[in-house]
Amino acid sequence: MTGRVSCEVSDGVAHINLNDGRVNVMSASMLGEIRRALDRVEGNTDVVVLRSGRPGIFSAGFDLKVFAAGDASRSLEMVRAGAELALRLMSFASPTIGVMEGHAFPMGTFLLLACDFRLGARGPHRMGLNEVAIGIAPPSFAIELARSRLHPAWLSRTTTLGEMYEPDDALAAGFLDRIVAPELIDSTLAEVTTALRSIHKPSHSTAKKRLRQLTMEAMRAAIERELTISAYQASNSARAAVVMPGAG
Repeated sequence: MTGRVSCEVSDGVAHINLNDGRVNVMSASMLGEIRRALDRVEGNTDVVVLRSGRPGIFSAGFDLKVFAAGDASRSLEMVRAGAELALRLMSFASPTIGVMEGHAFPMGTFLLLACDFRLGARGPHRMGLNEVAIGIAPPSFAIELARSRLHPAWLSRTTTLGEMYEPDDALAAGFLDRIVAPELIDSTLAEVTTALRSIHKPSHSTAKKRLRQLTMEAMRAAIERELTISAYQASNSARAAVVMPGAG
């Protein structure tokens, strides 16, 4: 594959790497490339690994310039693409691993939350739902996704207060499943991948769907309720007031 997302399959493991040359902004086109990478490997891989190729950053999240421009249709296209991708990962037939080695702002965090196993590297980077800090209310699909993985007190803090967490706190909150020193990421990833390749895939897929059915139904209902052009037009003025990093 070419562009900002590469996909390499080796020994039954699909490595989907994100690299836009900057901070992996989740524009509609970037999200589309990730979706197409999943299309390519669905049904013919044992494990999928989602990882950034940029040092110090998993993803800067949605493209804030699109929100700030006040274009409701472009904002809707981008956020709906992100919501649909998160849902896709939630029900993906093969086990999925998300690797956090740098900052993961909201849409990046959503993708990691949707993975089956979240592996993080210790370091001065953060993840969470910080939308309220920049003038955006977190979308309900994302809250439902986060509710399914986070401990309640941490969910409330990150959703309503915009707190972001470094790896140790992210582990305690439920954002991550395991954290290791940066130099151990590759060896630990290999161990986790080997373990996940050994599980019974049909049982894994069925269990995943049974476990997440209510969450996915709530996410779908939120998408159909909130991610419409009329809803976006109704709140367009609020999105135009997004506080861009470094502004003020």
